[in-house]
Order: sequence, then C-alpha cells, then structure tokens
Amino acid sequence: MDLSDYLRASRRALLFTGAGISTGSGIPDFRGPQGVWTRRRPVYYEDFMTSEAARLEHWDYKLEAWEAFREAQPNEVHRAIVRLEEAGRLRMVVTQNIDGLHNLAGTSPERLVELHGTNSLVECQSCQWRDDPQPHFDFFRAHRRPPLCACGGFLKPATISFGQNLDAGELERARVAVMEADLVVALGSTLSVYPAASFPLLSARRGVPYVIINRGATEHDHESCVSLRLDGEVNEIFPSAVAEALN
Repeated sequence: MDLSDYLRASRRALLFTGAGISTGSGIPDFRGPQGVWTRRRPVYYEDFMTSEAARLEHWDYKLEAWEAFREAQPNEVHRAIVRLEEAGRLRMVVTQNIDGLHNLAGTSPERLVELHGTNSLVECQSCQWRDDPQPHFDFFRAHRRPPLCACGGFLKPATISFGQNLDAGELERARVAVMEADLVVALGSTLSVYPAASFPLLSARRGVPYVIINRGATEHDHESCVSLRLDGEVNEIFPSAVAEALN
C-alpha cells in the first residue's frame, strides 16, 4: 500500500506533526545547525519563576523569533490536514509545534492537541489569564523589562518551557485519540522528543498502520510497527497523497 491507500482506508487518522511541516511557512528549525538553540541556553521554568535575569533572557530569546512566528502563514501541509478533517477522516492532530499554524489553517480546536503550547498567546503564570502577545513584546522591546499581568504575576509566552509540566488535560486528549485512531501518520518530526513521540508509537503498537514522513532519519525508523517510511519533504509528499485519497 502507498500513502494515499492508507489515507483512503482511514476514517480516524491520528496525525503527529513536528517542525518539518512548518519550515515551508518560514518558521526556523530551532534544532538545526543555525537554530537559536545552538546559540542560547534554555531557560528552565524554575529559573523563570525565581530569577528576573532568567525572565529577561527568556523574553529576549522569544523576541528574537517573534517576527517569524507573527508573519508565518499555513502552507499546503496544514491545509491538507484541514481537508482531511472536512472529509470526516481526522481523529486528531497531535503537534509538537508552537507556531499556531494548525489553528490558523482551520483545524478545529476539538481536533487539535498542542502538546508544547502555543506562541500565539501569552499566559500569566499565577492567574492563567491569556492575551495577544504583540503588546507585551512591544513593551519588552521598549523597556527591556519582562511584562507582568495586572494581578502581578509573571507573563510568559504560552509554551511549555524546559522543566515545566505538560498540560494534563492535553495529554489525556492525546491518549484518548491514540486509543481510537485507525491510522497514525508522523509528519516532519525526528520523533526524538518524549513524551510527545510516545503517542504515535502507542497507537502503532495497537496494530494500526504507522506511516512516517520526514527528511532525514527518525528515532522510530527501526521500529517493527512502522508500516511505511517515506524520506523526503513533507510538503511535497503529503498534500498530493491527501488529494489522491479524497479524489
């Protein structure tokens, strides 16, 4: 079977997406040779909550990438996923990405789990109030002070920082989808970040087909439960397969 055959046979597909689907939208690969993570040390959540210097460093790091996130638009992969949902074939998108492009493309909130949060909002770490990031980045750029919530709590882009717990509710939504899926497709991920990368494996080990599409090696390539491995650009492979499956 090829990819379009698997998609055509599925009615409850679980799509697991990583950074490789968003580089075509201008989002940098932060883990790549020129990525920001090669030039900046990560700020751990405990440090963010206890150190003004760490909060300054975190906001500075986020500011560096903010323009790319703000200007990015969904690409053909995001739109193909929406077409699967519209056709009634999508159980859930479980994404590692923080760019908000699935939401912007039109994936329904009830069909989307953003495991690592989103850069599309800032969140108070005390009262959980959320807001548009732009005015807070403008404040930080102008004053070089990490912004505060009206309640006095620390504002932080609503992404999961190193050392910060993943949202228990989102983990449960992903777990339920894993148990109900009849196909799992990993798109543009090296499948090296856990616990996120455990979800496609959990689904595949139930016996459902598991397809991996990525340019370059992944940590699941040698798993016996992988049904189909396609090496190449996701934006060249996946949208055409969706179009063929739905034709």
